Amino acid sequence: MGIRQLNGEQFKDMLKAGAANLTRHIEKVNALNVFPVPDGDTGTNMNLTMSSGVNELSKQSFSHVGKTAQAFSKGLLMGARGNSGVILSQLFRGFSKALADADELNAVSLATALSQGVSAAYSAVIKPVEGTILTVAKDAALGAQKSAEINDDLLEVMKATIDSAEKSLAKTPDLLPILKEVGVVDSGGQGLVYIYIGFLQALQGNAVVEELVPTISNELHLDPAQLHLKTDDITFGYCTEFLIHLEQESNFDLAVVRGQLQKWGDSIVAVADDELVKIHIHTEKPGDILNFGQKFGELKGIKIENMRQQHAQILSSAPTIASQKKQPFGIVAVSAGEGISRILKGLGVQEVVSGGQSMNPSTEDLLKAAQRISAENIIFLPNNKNIVMAAEQAASMLDTPAFVIPSRTIPQGIAAMLAYHADTAIVQNLQHMTEALSHVKSGQVTKAVRDSKWDELDIHEGDFLGMLEGDIVVNGQGLPQTALRLLASLIGEDDEVLTILFGQDVEKEQADELANQVEEAYPQLEIDVHFGGQPIYPYIFSVE
Repeated sequence: MGIRQLNGEQFKDMLKAGAANLTRHIEKVNALNVFPVPDGDTGTNMNLTMSSGVNELSKQSFSHVGKTAQAFSKGLLMGARGNSGVILSQLFRGFSKALADADELNAVSLATALSQGVSAAYSAVIKPVEGTILTVAKDAALGAQKSAEINDDLLEVMKATIDSAEKSLAKTPDLLPILKEVGVVDSGGQGLVYIYIGFLQALQGNAVVEELVPTISNELHLDPAQLHLKTDDITFGYCTEFLIHLEQESNFDLAVVRGQLQKWGDSIVAVADDELVKIHIHTEKPGDILNFGQKFGELKGIKIENMRQQHAQILSSAPTIASQKKQPFGIVAVSAGEGISRILKGLGVQEVVSGGQSMNPSTEDLLKAAQRISAENIIFLPNNKNIVMAAEQAASMLDTPAFVIPSRTIPQGIAAMLAYHADTAIVQNLQHMTEALSHVKSGQVTKAVRDSKWDELDIHEGDFLGMLEGDIVVNGQGLPQTALRLLASLIGEDDEVLTILFGQDVEKEQADELANQVEEAYPQLEIDVHFGGQPIYPYIFSVE
């Protein structure tokens, strides 16, 4: 017996089943990921994106298919992560627009929605590449259209969709040389096939559907495909994505923005509705991208990931962590810049998670980092007040004993690591590292993005702001002058050491000149200058 139509609730079950089936196959999709960079997170990003859509569905109940599709699409856009996740969100954005006025879903409307989803996804990607999820989605939609022309059974249309998707997936190595080189199919396309199989499972009443994971040899790789590639092959190392909540007076033009982004990187996806813009780009200058986006409104959901680091971790984790001898301690620290990451690793941190102010890593990011370490005890250094709770939640989810040193700044995190000793018992290490937090004073210089007032300070857009332990204490129009005034508030008579971490937009000569001026004013200080590479904050100061 065929299925001629679905109402909103039945359609919701179909969407949830697609997400659930993808969840069951995350690691298989991750293991295939080599394009556009071999960072091994396509399955994770698609799953998080789908989960966000399902979470939005759980907040409401509609009998109207169009409203159900709209809610799902909104959730996907808000939670879209990574290139594959943003493309997935656009597939379902076009899908939902096609169903906007539909009370029920039938064979023709399903095929039409799949086709419009493809159009929306292709439009969102500045340089579409064939042999990816886009190709699989396009061929799947063509299969659905052909089936809908000859029958009105949703089951048959969905079967035809999957059949076309699987055939297209098997051909992706012929379209994308990197896939043929490594011997895999496209990871994003594989993820989409799993979603469509979940749809069919729901239509069949959760019947078991045979899984298909085709590779060139028709065998599943036991090792991640990323092992076959080099980290140095990654041209643009930072996967940067965020939402812009558009200001009413902003002069935003999506076409112009897409053109501007091309000078900063590749793998660009930029999509928008009336209120929100989603940006995804692989770049070497994430700070420039954030500054550019901030011109149009408030930034939300910022995520910056070092893809070279991700790939290097995949390489270093082979063979499996389980075969390695456990270390006494494993330390996970949050870092806001390339130079800061090097400093933390030099002090003994095994796993560095990119993040900081306005780009907080999730509990899952911290948890996954900890799980990559084979250790008897895990210590988290959040290094930001907004990340402490996520670190505590990650610690509670580990099977290994895990502890959080509540470091609220990068200088505190570095101070904690200076107090850490690998040959000391866990209790003493936790005590010494926690005590070290109070032995350092932290300062930061950043830039105001709008006019405001803070205590007695009148702040204007473009002012430099000097912050002492998170509180704004000075502001001014010049960076060196503001930095010196902040240091006057930081440095006391008994202080001995000043560490200057300069950001990605500051030249070494500028930092050295600032250090010379400080040395003249405070000859008793030992001054160290290091490249931090952090965005947003030209200078981070540590005073002890």
